[in-house]
Amino acid sequence: MALSADVQQKIQTWLTGNYDDETKAEIQRLQAAGDEEGLNDAFYRDLEFGTGGLRGVMGVGSNRMNRYTLGMATQGLCNYLLQSFPGQEIKVAVAHDSRLNSRAFAQTAAGIFSANGITVYLFEDLRPTPELSYTIRHLGCQSGVVITASHNPKEYNGYKVYWNDGAQVVAPHDKNIIREVNAIQSVDAVKFEADKAKIHIIGADIDNAYLDQVAKLSINPEAIKRQHDLKIVYTPIHGTGITMVPPALKRFGFINVHVVEEQATPDGNFPTVKSPNPEEKVAMQMALDKAKQLDADLVIATDPDADRVGIGVKNKDGDWVLVNGNQTAALLTHYLVSARQQAGQLNTGKDYIVYTIVTSDVLGEVAKRYGIRSFQTLTGFKYIAGVIRELEAQNDGQHYIGGGEESYGYMIGDFVRDKDAVSACCLIAEMAAVAKDQGRTLYEEMAQMYRSYGLYKEDLISLTKKGQRGAEEIQEMMAGLRQNPPASLGGSPVVQLLDYQQSVARDLRTGQTTPLQYEKSNVLQFVTEDGSKVSARPSGTEPKIKFYFSLKQPNFGAEESFEDALVGLDGRIKQIIQEMQLQ
Repeated sequence: MALSADVQQKIQTWLTGNYDDETKAEIQRLQAAGDEEGLNDAFYRDLEFGTGGLRGVMGVGSNRMNRYTLGMATQGLCNYLLQSFPGQEIKVAVAHDSRLNSRAFAQTAAGIFSANGITVYLFEDLRPTPELSYTIRHLGCQSGVVITASHNPKEYNGYKVYWNDGAQVVAPHDKNIIREVNAIQSVDAVKFEADKAKIHIIGADIDNAYLDQVAKLSINPEAIKRQHDLKIVYTPIHGTGITMVPPALKRFGFINVHVVEEQATPDGNFPTVKSPNPEEKVAMQMALDKAKQLDADLVIATDPDADRVGIGVKNKDGDWVLVNGNQTAALLTHYLVSARQQAGQLNTGKDYIVYTIVTSDVLGEVAKRYGIRSFQTLTGFKYIAGVIRELEAQNDGQHYIGGGEESYGYMIGDFVRDKDAVSACCLIAEMAAVAKDQGRTLYEEMAQMYRSYGLYKEDLISLTKKGQRGAEEIQEMMAGLRQNPPASLGGSPVVQLLDYQQSVARDLRTGQTTPLQYEKSNVLQFVTEDGSKVSARPSGTEPKIKFYFSLKQPNFGAEESFEDALVGLDGRIKQIIQEMQLQ
């Protein structure tokens, strides 16, 4: 393919500008190899600083994650912080995960902050993302960043930005930071020379303060005392969870935790998995094998920055099965609310939960059953944190219990303002201990929960569309669905279209519209006559478009097999996938 004039100009700028020799040599290597496709992908655009920060493939080029794209983003953030807090000592916290280059990127960011006169608290080594969120509030920082690409494959890295409440940035700060980042037109504007006197290394003191807060979340310590030897298999999948999850479980009182040794050492190459994603069975297979060998009670796995958790449990036949993100969110919510009620801690006038628009509606049913409020938000914990922030401002004692989303993220308590796999692991283990104390497994708890609320089954398909053409295909798919919504799904007529980009809900039978009270987001939802729901959403951090499927069987009685009912709903989901030509 021929390189455009714009791409050629960017390449020339990098070859002649203030970039290191290693970077220039790599560009020249691509040129010598005639790799025009690689050069185009690396330079056809600037790596977008989105509302949460940066994420991309590591390498040379304006569309890659490297010290220069990270440096320009950090300088833009510095400029905005200096504008926003004039005359104040500005403090930021910096953390990183186990990915390749993460420590170097964290040190680069810390150096740029310090060169701009900003006080930096840099963790001594890798730490979970939720601990970074906690640290911002604990140390009174105005901002913070964590170097991570979450559960993406090893070639990715990223840069997430947080504000002074410990949550990822939201309006107006997100757009304002983007404006400042985009104003940095040259690496010459970046202050790379660190002021080491401004950089403070942090570690054990913050760890202990954070773990103290996690330990306070326990609702039923007596059950844990009786079941302290609950046999738990844990894998951090080569990530940061190894630093905090085992000590957190120990503080809860669990003494029989078996770490998957082959995956215990932090390693950005993720040598035992293709992708370090606990949503995928292959990433959890080693843990499941170890659990079978040990006859364990529970399997838990965290992603590289320890903000997502996947779990495995034994079914009625003793076989290990994975619990999906919606099921885990439902189990956790039901446990948190019901256990608080049993302990006399539930305040029906003040307690509330929060979940997203693509998360199982059973969470709302749980809240309704126990007489507490529930709120729905757009996808992303920054929106869940936003609800907490708004209700805190009312200063009338409203209390956030917990919340979650389908993509294996849960936030319990409000001392962290992002998804937190460390605390979630502890409460999942407590939940399993309470069930065992009553002679049941978590699998049996899940089946009983659905018999109480109706059986919900969700699924997710992600279509990857890489490169420039892939981005265009995703836009075309959304435009097609918006203009020509499906007439029926799974044999049931589509009766409503919710368009979050246009902030409108449309009754497809009458044409009547009602406004949606959410920030605009490129999400479409199709609701059928039988209550099924299909959502389409391009990912904001990956070259993917995601389709969420949610079906409900209201009359799920004791006489019907849990497994057979799930198989029936799975069949209906497959039918919808075929109808939408997604496979």
